Amino acid sequence: MEERKSGFQQIDYTLLFLLFVLMCFSLLAIYSGSGQYFSEDPTYYVKRQIIWFVVGIMVMVGVMVIDYDLFKNFSIPLYGIGITFLLLVAYSPLGVFRNGSQRWLDFGPAEIQPSEFMKIFLIVALAHMLYIVTINRTKKDIQSDLIIVARVFAIGLPPFFLILRQPDLGTALVIASIMATMLLMSGVAWRILLFLGLAAIGGIMSLVWLHNYNFELFTKFIASHQLDRIYGWIDPYEHQGSFGYQLVNAMRGIGSGQLQGSGFMQGIQTQSDRIPEIHTDFIFTVIGEEFGFIGATVLLVTYFLLFYRMIIIALTCNNLFGTYLIAGVIGLLVFQVFQNIAMTIGLMPITGLALPFISYGGSALLTNMLAMGIVLNVNIRTRHYMFETEDSSL
Repeated sequence: MEERKSGFQQIDYTLLFLLFVLMCFSLLAIYSGSGQYFSEDPTYYVKRQIIWFVVGIMVMVGVMVIDYDLFKNFSIPLYGIGITFLLLVAYSPLGVFRNGSQRWLDFGPAEIQPSEFMKIFLIVALAHMLYIVTINRTKKDIQSDLIIVARVFAIGLPPFFLILRQPDLGTALVIASIMATMLLMSGVAWRILLFLGLAAIGGIMSLVWLHNYNFELFTKFIASHQLDRIYGWIDPYEHQGSFGYQLVNAMRGIGSGQLQGSGFMQGIQTQSDRIPEIHTDFIFTVIGEEFGFIGATVLLVTYFLLFYRMIIIALTCNNLFGTYLIAGVIGLLVFQVFQNIAMTIGLMPITGLALPFISYGGSALLTNMLAMGIVLNVNIRTRHYMFETEDSSL
């Protein structure tokens, strides 16, 4: 027997509340961390972030209205548009070079960063492909698993290398995270996944060998500014006057927050203009310094509950396409949270990835809100049964 509920009853209000908590964190941290840039109007970035939140909510609601099953019809066109835009960034005069990389397209009154939207297009394309392969698979063996891996790579590697070429290592790693998460959800044999993991480790070790024994060839894979960031990460105090400056001051700020923090607008590192881009990439420093271990823990628990709710929605979904969509969104968001916080405390190299729903910025926020709209969309259209389950994908 099907348990009927209206669309509003199906909305996951816990998920919406957790998003609201993250928005509050964002506005407080941006207000505290951005006043140093516009002393004549300390609310400049906060007001702009509020506008982006409003636009993001509209995008999220717009995505929720459309039945996600219809996304299958647009998976190939969207993927093609994303690849076309990435090619325009790389090879056309519309590509904008800034801060050592070419990531934007100039359309006159507006600039867009295609790599942000490519994340969503890739999730939809991979989800559609895996859905088709899964429902048509007659038997599970190594050969069929290898076909799945080959198809995931065929779809995921073109945007990965185009984004890596810009260069934008952080976003390229997000693309890799999406591919890995969806491969994991596809049920591919663990031996294949283990081999892919070992191959990735081997690739990293090969880069280390090239750095030590063939530096000229190494520079063809790693840009100079990326290498500077690696040096600053390995020994930040040795390079605190240059490559490690940002990381050293961020760790000092987070460490000085201790248990309860120094208080809102009272952080020495935050308010002294010692940490560049503190309202964007390094916004976790504001939370760690001014709200302390308690505030940082509340933020991490909020993220954990957000991802937990998404996993529950994916597991209870009776449409494989919806499950794969949510798996891709989880891979998208979890890696960004891990990478951003880890780079701020020195566990990972600095890559420039924003902290989802917290960092100031329009393109990344719109992408993440669009992703949450997909999750809520799947939840709204999941049918619940009192006595049995039904897989609508079969």
